[in-house]
Amino acid sequence: MLTPSELAWFALASLLLVLTPGPNMIYCVSRTLCQGRGAGVVSLAGVLVGFLVHLVAASLGLTALLAAVPFAFDTVRLAGAAYLLWLAWQAVRPGGQAPFAARTLPVDPPGRLFRMGFLTNLLNPKVAMFYLSFFPQFLHPERGPVLWQSALLGAVQIGVSGAVNLLLVLGAASITAVLSRSEGWLRAQRWLMGSVLALLALRIATDGRKAAP
Repeated sequence: MLTPSELAWFALASLLLVLTPGPNMIYCVSRTLCQGRGAGVVSLAGVLVGFLVHLVAASLGLTALLAAVPFAFDTVRLAGAAYLLWLAWQAVRPGGQAPFAARTLPVDPPGRLFRMGFLTNLLNPKVAMFYLSFFPQFLHPERGPVLWQSALLGAVQIGVSGAVNLLLVLGAASITAVLSRSEGWLRAQRWLMGSVLALLALRIATDGRKAAP
């Protein structure tokens, strides 16, 4: 199965997914600022269920791909490295989006909050690309069933995402107020994210591991 070092690298990648500006974080923070912490927590619950759908789809898809076309495993892995470089550029490019940007939303009942959180994640291409680009970097077909390894990685990613987003929801007002007054911190955070993403891409591109036949 996966080693502690590999799980630590994946947890770091999962943390970057949470902190990199995207629909999930912006929606949860915006919903909290507009309607309160309870609304943010319900919205986050919907987001986490959306992660489960992405996880099952990616796990089954990668398992089928490896069984049908083994050599395609490395192709997906290198495509994932290229996607990471693109994310790194998006983080550091001039005029990049601030991580805690929020938008005004109407007041909605809990059921709609949950559905909106679910759909926001389900339709988020960044999440789908994360699973398809990151999972192949950490899967080792020679160590056992790819499906079970994917489930372990998914548990780590959902756990990290849930914990970080919950902290953001609970402290959304104070965090946004502090960060909005510090352009230097926002700029440093973007460059830190971009640098780590680029390093991960380099690690992936230079990894000589091959998929098992």
